[in-house]
Amino acid sequence: MVLGIVRDLLLLPAQSHVEPLDVRDRVVVITGAGTGIGRALAEKLYATGASVALIDIDEAAAAAVGRSMGERALVVRADVSDRIGMREAMSRVRQRFGRIDVVVANAGVVPEPATIRTMNPADFDRVIGINVTGVFNTVHPALDDVVAAKGHVVVVSSAAAFAPGMGGSPYMVSKAAVEQFGRALRVELAAVGATAGVAYFGIVETAMTHGTLDQDELGADLGALLPWPLNLRITVRDAAESIAQGIARRAPRTIAPPQWEPYALFRGAINVVLDSRLARDPRVHALIQRVEQRIAESRPVSPVPR
Repeated sequence: MVLGIVRDLLLLPAQSHVEPLDVRDRVVVITGAGTGIGRALAEKLYATGASVALIDIDEAAAAAVGRSMGERALVVRADVSDRIGMREAMSRVRQRFGRIDVVVANAGVVPEPATIRTMNPADFDRVIGINVTGVFNTVHPALDDVVAAKGHVVVVSSAAAFAPGMGGSPYMVSKAAVEQFGRALRVELAAVGATAGVAYFGIVETAMTHGTLDQDELGADLGALLPWPLNLRITVRDAAESIAQGIARRAPRTIAPPQWEPYALFRGAINVVLDSRLARDPRVHALIQRVEQRIAESRPVSPVPR
């Protein structure tokens, strides 16, 4: 029965031609727009002629970006993990521009290195609240507008969605969830004339990357385990260009740098072997033990009850 369903799906006609999306005179909402990829994307799309709503929890950072633009930019302070706040943010965009054509759910955070056994549950909740629930809170209140405009949604996942997550599992879990959210959204929007895509990135030169992989000794050692070409880095401009091109093509997915593409395509087979090897690798064992030791040393010692 399953084979029959797969056969029928493979025999379906190829997707009909999708009209490209020109962002000129369109309204684009971007979360995490005050820094990094979000800022670079906002600047690029604004220069192309789009009106841009810059949403960020750091209002000062977003305002600095907005001042470098002009009257087609709107700065909104909002926390993506706040559902009511994000609804109000989208209302402000409608009040200013009268419509929402494109939404880019870009805001995200990484946790401090920790194993599942030793992590603070609040850290797990924070990452999921921003990276997963925050994507829902961003996209959901704008979907009627996107459908009316036959627009496009981009959710920013990561190559971490299909990579092993030892020492940083909340981030990998969150990005895998975002991937599935984006895939479901694409199919659902196709039925009503709009589109959606998932953006995947490897290592991007951002403040988050520097803090996690470069300035943290354990993070640097973890990054050193990545083989070429998976250790290649791209700039925020490269990442923004990838998203911008994806919006223009209404792409179901974009991956940058492209060297991650083979891993994405063959992850099912690769991960079976990779997980087994990592579980037996003494370098990984030593790294995990160092992570747990650092956490143990950083926690205050509770007094012994008498």
